[in-house]
Amino acid sequence: MKTISTALMAGCLALATAGVAAAQDNPMVGGAAMSADKTIVENAAASADHTTLVAAVQAAGLAETLQGEGPFTVFAPTNAAFEALPAGTVETLLKPENKEQLTTILTCHVVGANAMSEAIGKMIADDGGKHTVATLGGCALTAQAMDGKITLTDENGNVATVTIADVVQSNGVIHVIDKVLLPKG
Repeated sequence: MKTISTALMAGCLALATAGVAAAQDNPMVGGAAMSADKTIVENAAASADHTTLVAAVQAAGLAETLQGEGPFTVFAPTNAAFEALPAGTVETLLKPENKEQLTTILTCHVVGANAMSEAIGKMIADDGGKHTVATLGGCALTAQAMDGKITLTDENGNVATVTIADVVQSNGVIHVIDKVLLPKG
């Protein structure tokens, strides 16, 4: 697994207590209450907006990992984000012979830390407006603050906006995003 920057880990650990307090006010996602005592996979499975993500996580064999202890930060694309990919992309990726490619794409949405939006925002500010986030899939995402929201730009220039931040989980946090981020290629 790729190493997360020391600044990211320090910022996340400093806000761990704040994350527990935020769990009291978890937002609804996909019409479902998000429970801070459930794992990322359990909560995502409850969201009507994340059925494609859950199917992809299961097809890639990542469900057990993302139900593990963590901590994980998952930038979770919605069904609409997957639907915006070229026609047939999702169906092709879900085929068993494409499991490795699917795994890489999905792990480009996962950071091995509990990164709340306040910590990410601080890292962006401390780095002069942009902060590079190393993912478990080996992707480098560029985090920025735009119009009061956090955006993530992948290595291909695709920009995802965090639409729902700080959904606390028992093993990390989910930030809902509106685009699928892709590895360079």
